[in-house]
Amino acid sequence: MIILIRKAVITQPGSAFNGQKKDILIADGVITRIAGNIDEKADTVIERPGLHVSPGWVDIFTHCCDPGFEHKETLQTGARAAASGGYTHILVLPNTNPVIHSKSQVEYIKEKSRPLPVNIHPIGAVSRNAEGKDLAEMYDMFDSGAVAFSDGLNPVQSAGILLKALQYVKAFEGVIIQIPQDKSIGAFGLMNEGIVSTRLGLPGKPVIAEEMMVARDIELAAYAGSKLHFTGVSSKRSVEQVVNAREKGIAISCSVTPYHLFFSDEDLVNYDTNLKVNPPLRNPENREALLEALHKGWIDCIASHHLPQDWDSKTCEFEYAGYGMIGLETAFGIARKVGVDTERWIMLSSENPRKIFGLPPASILEGQPADITLFDPDKEYFFDEKQIYSRSGNSPVIGKELKGQVFGIINGEKVFLKN
Repeated sequence: MIILIRKAVITQPGSAFNGQKKDILIADGVITRIAGNIDEKADTVIERPGLHVSPGWVDIFTHCCDPGFEHKETLQTGARAAASGGYTHILVLPNTNPVIHSKSQVEYIKEKSRPLPVNIHPIGAVSRNAEGKDLAEMYDMFDSGAVAFSDGLNPVQSAGILLKALQYVKAFEGVIIQIPQDKSIGAFGLMNEGIVSTRLGLPGKPVIAEEMMVARDIELAAYAGSKLHFTGVSSKRSVEQVVNAREKGIAISCSVTPYHLFFSDEDLVNYDTNLKVNPPLRNPENREALLEALHKGWIDCIASHHLPQDWDSKTCEFEYAGYGMIGLETAFGIARKVGVDTERWIMLSSENPRKIFGLPPASILEGQPADITLFDPDKEYFFDEKQIYSRSGNSPVIGKELKGQVFGIINGEKVFLKN
């Protein structure tokens, strides 16, 4: 199949083509020619106002709920949601049923996702059943295609287990992903502890539960000499601890979610269950601190934390609602809306994730495989239900104005274009 992209601005920091408007010819999944004007017959011609292209984006923390919870999401619907959000690669959580804690579960994900437009990479569980008690078969999972290891939505509470895991994965340069949360602090909290939680009468989760876990896990990673990635970082002090650790040569990286950059605990005044997330939305001061850290280059990635929930799990009292929101379709629009420039977005969502998790690099160059996201970084629009490709619709962004619209992706010979 031959694809011709016309008059697209190439956005790839460090590339000789960066910022230039070019035609791009793709044949059988490979970029064969880049020029100012290409006049050649093609099976598919892509030409849209404001069209930009970049190396394909990577999301490092997506829940596809498959197997076991397919009423919330499947690999097929998750891949559609990812493609509509501009992602060519996603890392999927192990919190399925059964848990992805052995090679057979990794192979299931790899095989079932093979025909999909997005490359789906399993995250293997650190512990059996993600219970934090006994180590899972991490080497076997790595050998079968797991690209990282995490207990996902169940952050490892035992220092001993996490240390063993960090030491174990060091043998093959593996990476552990951890949501920093000490569950023994604010165990029954429903939102950030502060003035707003007191006003709303909801039990709070203090930010120290995150900051203490960050401090502990940094010490464990330093002792093991291994790689650790914090995701869902939500406090100023957490980021400062990560920066200080890196300055000491400790292999620590971190990511923030789009919703921690867009919302704060003040947005919970109407008890919107779609804003019930973990880690919780912090106060406006922490949100501004995260934005500042991102602009300074202290944050490595933006992770969607795409967590689908069925209708019943969100249409109930706040206390009983499930945690999480969908986020693949809106991550770029939120990031641009809060002021993240396009080149920084490419670094946070393409270059850095590939480096941290050992995924193949992507470049818009002749002779390279086509791994491309198509988008308009300046298009402003209102997000609505019709733009949701996920099987679930638990998004607090519905009705909000966003900036930056994705047109689709080209991933080898697989093409996904939105209408």
